[in-house]
Amino acid sequence: MEYFIDLRDLWISPAKEINSIKSIKNEIKEKIINNRNSDYIKRLFSDINKHNIDVITIYDENYPEGLRYIYDNPKVLYKKGSLIEEDNLAIAIVGSRKATSYGKWACEKFAKELASIGVTIVSGLALGIDAIAHKSTIEENGRTIGVLGNGLDTIYPKKNLFLYNEIETKGAILTEFPLGVPPLAFNFPLRNRIISGLSLGIIVIEAKEKSGSLITAHHALEQGKDVFALPGNINSIFSRGTNKLIKDGAKPLLDIDDILEEVYQLREKVLIKKKKKINHTNFSDTENKILKCLEEGPIHSDNIVYKTGLDISTVNSILTILELKGVIKELTGRVFTLY
Repeated sequence: MEYFIDLRDLWISPAKEINSIKSIKNEIKEKIINNRNSDYIKRLFSDINKHNIDVITIYDENYPEGLRYIYDNPKVLYKKGSLIEEDNLAIAIVGSRKATSYGKWACEKFAKELASIGVTIVSGLALGIDAIAHKSTIEENGRTIGVLGNGLDTIYPKKNLFLYNEIETKGAILTEFPLGVPPLAFNFPLRNRIISGLSLGIIVIEAKEKSGSLITAHHALEQGKDVFALPGNINSIFSRGTNKLIKDGAKPLLDIDDILEEVYQLREKVLIKKKKKINHTNFSDTENKILKCLEEGPIHSDNIVYKTGLDISTVNSILTILELKGVIKELTGRVFTLY
């Protein structure tokens, strides 16, 4: 790209010129020269079309903005499903493949709460936390993006076939690896920079001291993204990585407000979205007091009591009425949000 500027010149340049380019391995030069033929191109696009895959390059307008300016961005992306403008409002959730019951509960909680306010959830379509993040988002009718460490013609792990199919209709599956590339171990650290690049922030649910999730977190930090880590039992090997992240400066994730406080794009868009929906003339003064609290984002009933100065029985009664009116809903553990 730096040498030719216009890559179309690569197709017609003499082999001698290609061989003279510095900082490119001879093996790569040989591949470029040998693949400059119409048969190769026909086979390539025949396979792509057969698998119903879209190809996006860094030169295209629909290339994800979040990836355009990260270090070592993927020059080509292979996609199934759709990417929409709302996917710019995304949070990544990653964690251990062997999640504990605590980790599974927390992953489902935060994925559903974020999806319910229009946030796209990004993860790596692996077993454990990744799969729970995607599944929980789909259950909440939200959008989700899965980033693979292999070609789109390989479903890995095979247990996630149903998720693969669901995500294709309710989001997108992305990879930088061409068709035929297997899920090799060294591919996964590479794909982690894409997971963080697509997201405004990243949640690490559970991670051992040496974990791929920590690699994703470090990519996020290098990209200037917020990192949130779920605090865990100091005796659990699955919390050593997340606890260390907190020790090193990641924000402890206790509730969804921790995310809304840090990610200003998320906070502003959520506030605008919620304020547009509420017609305050349809509600009593007491109901409006509570609705204004909820416009700031999901909130626990105890915090509503504190902010409004109303007694707990009144707050609980009004919350029930607002739920029956279909204006609000309870997420988990007496945390409420606007519909």
